[in-house]
Amino acid sequence: MNFEEILSGIGGFGKFQKILYVWICLPQMFLAFHMLVSIFTEATPPHACSSTPSPTDGPVPGFNGSLLPGRGEPTVCPDVLNGSSAESCPGGWEYSTEVFQSTVVTEWDLVCEHASLNNIISSVYMCGLLVGALGFGILSDKYGRRPVMLVGLAFQAVFGVGAAYAPNLYVYTLLRFMVGTAISAVLVNAFVLGTEWTGSKHRMLAGLLTDYFFGLGYILLAGVAYLVRDWRHLQLAISAPGFLFFFYIWVLPRSARWLMANRREEEALQLISRAAKLNGNPLPEDLNDVYWNHLVFGLVEIPARTMVLFTINYSRRLSQAGYLWVCGLACLLSIFIPHECTTMRMALNLVGKFGVTASLSVIYIYTAEVFPTVIRQNGIGMGSTCARVGGVLAPVVHLLQDYYVHIPMILFGLSSLIGAALTLLLPETANQPLRETIEDVKRGTPTTSKETYPAKPCSFAACPASEDVIAV
Repeated sequence: MNFEEILSGIGGFGKFQKILYVWICLPQMFLAFHMLVSIFTEATPPHACSSTPSPTDGPVPGFNGSLLPGRGEPTVCPDVLNGSSAESCPGGWEYSTEVFQSTVVTEWDLVCEHASLNNIISSVYMCGLLVGALGFGILSDKYGRRPVMLVGLAFQAVFGVGAAYAPNLYVYTLLRFMVGTAISAVLVNAFVLGTEWTGSKHRMLAGLLTDYFFGLGYILLAGVAYLVRDWRHLQLAISAPGFLFFFYIWVLPRSARWLMANRREEEALQLISRAAKLNGNPLPEDLNDVYWNHLVFGLVEIPARTMVLFTINYSRRLSQAGYLWVCGLACLLSIFIPHECTTMRMALNLVGKFGVTASLSVIYIYTAEVFPTVIRQNGIGMGSTCARVGGVLAPVVHLLQDYYVHIPMILFGLSSLIGAALTLLLPETANQPLRETIEDVKRGTPTTSKETYPAKPCSFAACPASEDVIAV
């Protein structure tokens, strides 16, 4: 029984999911606050040189059409006068307080030659969103959606309040970057957590609920910013309430789907039981099959790894390709077995598990032997990285069964068969010395001991050019 079938049994959008979406939707308003507050905190109000006289006194040399506070006319910065560049306003700037009491721009004079710094702040903040989406996305797949979302909520409050007390522009920019990473952590994990707990028929509606609350935050920010016109106070007003989400430690559930994918079935069963109870539905009768499946798949590990002992010494390449073929064919054949034939489906699943387990036992040895000494660690590291990417994508691929139930098995099967075919292009390494250099790999033979360690030691000055020697 997969998790989608479990959700159908306990209710895909019952009381449990509705309560969950309350906890997911509330932070969306504060996400809107933080994402849009720069419209007000980093606004550039009308401004003019403090040395600018009144219009009756005539124009000030080098300052063309300067804006007097409150006029709503475009400000023109000092330009070149008599061949010299006026790069700043000697007497400082005066800013209109008609709309904004203070902003980041007015506090640190981000106008004229410094106006570009305001754009840089926005770019750095957007970089924070990108880094947060990538970094916290990986962490959520490793540690779960709930803990990463809680960390994101905490960071959002802490760094948001910190930005309100930033002593200078550089600290403020750094804190805005951190707020951006925190927003991505909350945004992505809230969406995934809700999606993984909701049945396929209700996911679109549930997803739109979060968008409504984001829009509500958009609207509320206008009122808050209208009432609080000092940028530091406004930043504090939208950030400090974030500490109220501390109680999420006790109310926000984990993703049972993630727990099952990471072989934490007992914790998943407790959450599923709780959801079924709140939804008023009984647990599916065959839910305990998850324990039986876990036991059987664990038992397959032993014979699979034992089989490798008898095949790997004959051929690393054929062993790896063969086991991948077994896995791929088992996955593809399973899509033709009717759902009612549980025994046959289970048998093919076990065969596929056997193949992929044996393949995993071969791959580390084979990888270490295929790459020469000069790049061996890099090769193993790249292979391990690709494996982690596969681990990240596997739960996402599983969600594709909502569109067509056989998509995951088709993708898993084809990727195994393609991997098997590509393995046949690699050199055989069984019972052969390790290659030392890339040239060894190209010519298919290892460097000889004479080439690696020439026979006659001598000093550099006394070494004949034509002899095989060791320089000492």
